[in-house]
Amino acid sequence: MFNDRSTPLSLLATRRSGKPRDLIAPRPDDAQLRQILEIAARTPDHGKLAPWRFVVVPDDKRAALAAVITDAYRAERPQAGALEIASLEQFATQAPALVVVLYSPKTESHIPLWEQELSVGAACMNLLHAAHALGFAGGWLTGWAAFSDAVRDAFGAAPERIAGFIFLGTPAKQLEERPRPDPGKIVSTWGG
Repeated sequence: MFNDRSTPLSLLATRRSGKPRDLIAPRPDDAQLRQILEIAARTPDHGKLAPWRFVVVPDDKRAALAAVITDAYRAERPQAGALEIASLEQFATQAPALVVVLYSPKTESHIPLWEQELSVGAACMNLLHAAHALGFAGGWLTGWAAFSDAVRDAFGAAPERIAGFIFLGTPAKQLEERPRPDPGKIVSTWGG
C-alpha cells in the first residue's frame, strides 16, 4: 500500500508520488490547499528567509498557463511541431490542482544560496507530504517550462526560478513502485 496514512512513519515509508497525468478529482479544496501550503512552509530555513513562494494556478487560469508555456516555447523554438505543442498544452492542464513553487533567493542575506536552494527543495517535499497525509497524491515536475525565463516571468522575476510544478489530485489508478536506491550503495559510515 502506498501513502499509508496509518502512522507518520508509515506514510514516510510508503510515500509514492502520483503521475500528474493520472491524477483526477477530487482535489484538495481551498481549505485543504491552504493547510498543505502552511505545512509546506514549515521547512528548514536557515535565517528565516523563506526563500520560496507558492503560486496556486486556479482552474480557470490553466488554459492561460498553457498559452504562456506554448508561446514561450514557440518563441524559443519556432520550428516546434504540433506534437511538441500539444504535449506542452497537456502539461499545464493535467491533474486537478497545480501549485508552482518558486525559488526566491534572498541575495542580500549572508545565508549561502546553496542553503536557500536546499530549503526550497524541502518546502516542495513538505508540500507533497502534506498532500499525501490528507489522502491525495502529488507529482513534482520540472521539464522545459521550469527553466524558461519567459514562463518564470509569468510568476515572478529574476533572480527567482521555478523549483517545480506540483500537481495534486487523486490517483486514477493504483500507484506503482519505482526502483529505489540500494542502501548499501548510498549509506556509509565515516571512519575518521
